[in-house]
Amino acid sequence: MHPAPSVIIFTTFSGLGFGLLFWLGIDPTPYTGWTAFAFWLIAYVMGVGGLISSTFHLGHPERALKAFTQWRSSWLSREGIAAVATLVLMGLYGLGLVFFDTAWQPLGWLGAIGALATVFTTSMIYAQMKTIPRWYTNLTPAMYLSFALAGGALLKGSTAIALWLILLAGVIQIATWVVGDKAFANSGTTMATATGLGNIGEVRAFEPPHTGTNYLMREFIHVVGRKHSSKLRIISLLLMVLLPVMLLAAPFFSHWLALLAVISHIAGVLATRWLFFAEAEHVVGLYYGKR
Repeated sequence: MHPAPSVIIFTTFSGLGFGLLFWLGIDPTPYTGWTAFAFWLIAYVMGVGGLISSTFHLGHPERALKAFTQWRSSWLSREGIAAVATLVLMGLYGLGLVFFDTAWQPLGWLGAIGALATVFTTSMIYAQMKTIPRWYTNLTPAMYLSFALAGGALLKGSTAIALWLILLAGVIQIATWVVGDKAFANSGTTMATATGLGNIGEVRAFEPPHTGTNYLMREFIHVVGRKHSSKLRIISLLLMVLLPVMLLAAPFFSHWLALLAVISHIAGVLATRWLFFAEAEHVVGLYYGKR
């Protein structure tokens, strides 16, 4: 698929923001006062900012509110409802910590559950798409959740937890690539199965569907060279996993090292998220000879 910047920003930063809210919600000794305000501000800027950026990819952003009415069948609608509920719960919880020096539990616990639910519903927008075999796997929600938990722990400053979660996220990401690279072939989808004409002989395109590009080709067909893909995968793992782990495991602690670890991790996640969309082979590409 064509990797739209708005969707990359949305899936990256909303996951980080809600991941941070999860850790803030379950913290047995939560921050209070202006320290709490700073952490809540970071979480809300990332979470809400990411959600807002997603509307730029919509054909009619002004109709975004209508998505809330389709919760029975749409994971996008469920994501919106989960996000709003989480932001309200965590907003009330944060209000008590910032202005009243009081932890109003169980608002924090409920908000933490809502944060994970929001990330899960985001992942299911992609994981339920049978037309993209690379995404149609349980590894997709596992990847989204592991990224959110690792990034959230890193942003909160929980160094020991973040280190192991970043390693786990890296392992899941590698597994996602290994399984995903075989997913299209293993799905058994071909021109013959797509047209239903395989029973009468070999099926091939006589000539291109049309002479110019169209919406489907712009949005759902994006071919990445294998060499470029491999290089970007290595770079993303170095930035997302290796460098942050080395900095977090350093024998001496420094706020500058922690900041560098956060920046490196986010850059790596952005790279892997670009690959997530760019490498997604939509079955519609069969009709245009791209698969």
